[in-house]
Amino acid sequence: MKLLISNDDGISALGIRTLANCLAEAGHDISVVCPDRERSATGHGLTLQQPIRAEIVESIFHPSIKAWACDGTPSDCVKLALWALLDSPPDLVLSGINQGANLGTEILYSGTVSAAMEGTLEGIPSIAFSLTSHTHKDFQPAARFAKLLLEQLTTQPLPDLMLLNVNIPPVTWEEIAGVTLTRQGVRRYVDVFNKRIDPRGKTYYWLTGEVLEEVEPPPGLHLPPQIPLDIHVIRKNFISITPLQYNLTYANGLDQLSTWEFKFP
Repeated sequence: MKLLISNDDGISALGIRTLANCLAEAGHDISVVCPDRERSATGHGLTLQQPIRAEIVESIFHPSIKAWACDGTPSDCVKLALWALLDSPPDLVLSGINQGANLGTEILYSGTVSAAMEGTLEGIPSIAFSLTSHTHKDFQPAARFAKLLLEQLTTQPLPDLMLLNVNIPPVTWEEIAGVTLTRQGVRRYVDVFNKRIDPRGKTYYWLTGEVLEEVEPPPGLHLPPQIPLDIHVIRKNFISITPLQYNLTYANGLDQLSTWEFKFP
């Protein structure tokens, strides 16, 4: 398969090197276009007020991989790849393997998920891979599962345009309990701003956040309640796969607001 791989952790991140090299060794045609530095939590931001530069990168990846480092956001990288750098569209856009989870409402901020979503917006099925730890450094089980998932998609392609948000627990391959289709949960954070003073006496703030609670999503989303939440299955060492789409229309809201009447003079 022809694959485009990006991330938000940057060109030097171990996760993207492990993923790209593993899939190249499996015989896939790999192109990598990713930020030249960490661009985590950038969401779906695009660079509009300055030029975007991309430099060819050598000696980091498997010899068969074509790679560029881009000074833009993750979404910039995928858009630039699809419209300027690649000679033909890929079969899939992959993003990751991210260092850290992208579960529940975290996907709204995630540069990893946004890079994959950019592929979906361009009509290309996409997958975001995340290792659910900020400290665990063994990406091999996640890359091994990515290889298996692509083998599955070769024989059973996705039936519709979608993004698969895949989260892998930070354990050995033998400790993975299985693979589960999930629905998106909700993670609420306590946002704490640490107030500091720089060497010139100017005040600045550093955002830190901790998970306060993990809760069920609100009712009325037309999702079967028997499907487990992504935030729950990870704790049991299951790999979580959540199908996502970019259409954020709230169907139940349309029903609830259908009785509104507007009177203009």
